[in-house]
Amino acid sequence: MTEAILLVGGKGTRLRPLTVHTPKPMVPAAGVPFLTHQLARARAAGVEHIVLATSYLAEVFEPYFGDGSALGLHLEYVTEQEPLGTGGAIRNVASRLHSGPDDPVLIFNGDILTGLDIAALVDTHRTSGAEVSLHLTRVEDPRAFGLVPTDDTGRVTAFLEKPQTPEEIVTDQINAGAYVFNRSVIDTIPAGRPVSVERETFPGLLADGAHLQGMVDSTYWLDLGTPQAFVRGSADLVLGRAPSPAVPGRRGDRLVLETAEVAADAKLTGGTVAGPRTVIGPGARIDGSAVLEGAVIGEGAQIRDSLIGAGARIGARTVLDGAVIGDGARIGADNELRGGIRIWCDADIPAASVRFSSDQ
Repeated sequence: MTEAILLVGGKGTRLRPLTVHTPKPMVPAAGVPFLTHQLARARAAGVEHIVLATSYLAEVFEPYFGDGSALGLHLEYVTEQEPLGTGGAIRNVASRLHSGPDDPVLIFNGDILTGLDIAALVDTHRTSGAEVSLHLTRVEDPRAFGLVPTDDTGRVTAFLEKPQTPEEIVTDQINAGAYVFNRSVIDTIPAGRPVSVERETFPGLLADGAHLQGMVDSTYWLDLGTPQAFVRGSADLVLGRAPSPAVPGRRGDRLVLETAEVAADAKLTGGTVAGPRTVIGPGARIDGSAVLEGAVIGEGAQIRDSLIGAGARIGARTVLDGAVIGDGARIGADNELRGGIRIWCDADIPAASVRFSSDQ
């Protein structure tokens, strides 16, 4: 058995207002909390024991997932009292692991949607004799990421943080946020203080001559750190572009949860999700969007690439394009909101008061 650590303690600042009341891994994607997809994929790969490293809104996780038995897992929860960074969070949960010193431990970031072959990463780790193995993926523009060049055998040769000049871009391989650690390596991470695996642990191991192995897996990969990416990831799960055994229904152009009410002439396309107890009015057109629990979409509304928070109300004929509407917000009829605009939770916008707005 391989056990795993899931890092789910981040505040999700870039995702606000979605994360004002909900930690990022618990925001619904394709009808269920995003974390559900990660847990289900780990279980399908043979993982049975997972420790969740929680911090922000930590009290939300255990009431929803319990001991994990419904997913065929044994889940434990460890809460950071102060933010410890990725490495500090890993070290903070080490006492809950059952693995021996030479056993592999999987580590996942709680905001990455990926088609990674988890079993292949573990196998690469074992056969290469590495102390740490990293999932790497290739991207067209790596400037926003940390580069991880490797030699011909896949052994990591350096860690290069967010290059900006053409000369600094020596590879298109980036750290994709999933790792396998030997348990003994976890125990060497300093305890009780913030530690970054990306900036401290990995470079330090490399400097000490440790064997770090990279495995390039260029299947589906998406960092869900922004609202636009989160909406896209949810739609890709519904459309079947991103793999998950946890999508609650048949994949296709739309996903309508059982308790949702959708008018007969409303049109939902592009991987749109109508969450529990949502109401979609007559003539509404919704494309590539997520409508979360209890939200109401008025007659003739037109919504594209947007996320509508729980309990929000969108008025008749209102147009949303690339918008994020916080939980409980009320957008009156005949408004037009575009260009990445974010409306805060419980905001109230009167009818016909906004024709266009943008965060650009």
